[in-house]
Amino acid sequence: MSSLKKRFGQHFLHDDGVLGAIAQACAAAQGAETFEIGPGGGALTAHLLHYFDHLHVVEIDRDLIADLRRRFSAERVQVHEADALRFSFCASQGASVRVVGNLPYNISSPLIFHLLQQPCIQGMVFLLQKEVVDRLAASPGGGDYGRLSVMVQMQCEVTSLFCVPPDAFIPPPKVESRLVYLKPVAPRVPAADRPLFAEIVSRAFSQRRKMLRQNLKAYLASTDWVSLGIDPTRRAETLSVEEFAALAAYVRVRAPVQEPESAP
Repeated sequence: MSSLKKRFGQHFLHDDGVLGAIAQACAAAQGAETFEIGPGGGALTAHLLHYFDHLHVVEIDRDLIADLRRRFSAERVQVHEADALRFSFCASQGASVRVVGNLPYNISSPLIFHLLQQPCIQGMVFLLQKEVVDRLAASPGGGDYGRLSVMVQMQCEVTSLFCVPPDAFIPPPKVESRLVYLKPVAPRVPAADRPLFAEIVSRAFSQRRKMLRQNLKAYLASTDWVSLGIDPTRRAETLSVEEFAALAAYVRVRAPVQEPESAP
């Protein structure tokens, strides 16, 4: 196997039990075609081939690509030399797609947001840093609940699966990992409201210790909170996805009112 490259955040799985369990979880996910992101040396790829006749793999490391093409036949594994952050899964295949991968920790969040913009993807099974999965699956009211939780849960069902210890990887990471299943569903926010929804969520969580009336004073006046039926002294981490959606819908149809800086 080619040497590890730190710039790609590579930690390769070597535990056959874990690899088999991930492949089985992927087989249960929705999608007609299967894409593996960052196959590395092909350990998970080999397990996936027990369930699928054909796979697509997306790899950026040219040395690993050469290894993959030597190891697997082109009839069974189609290798795409590409950066997954810029790769169009829908343009490449067009059918319904499931995606699986042991994602590099340094790109996991932006990659998930990139994938959520692609309507062909019907299911995603990812091995991520446990802290990230805790945030993805968090409920309102806890410290793990934040912008990532709201933005992903706005258009996905999140199912936290099982933990994977550091010694299942080469080299062992300094953190525990967890498998998660993301199932895209009908977005809870209309397309017209989504840019504003993202903006409001980001602003609401920008200073977590402050009340909503402070973080969102550029969007909502004191009387607006009464109309919405939301207590402006609450903090962002207590709002559900539906409540954030209501905020965005309200602001979109009503021009925001900027209150003076001295407003309570």
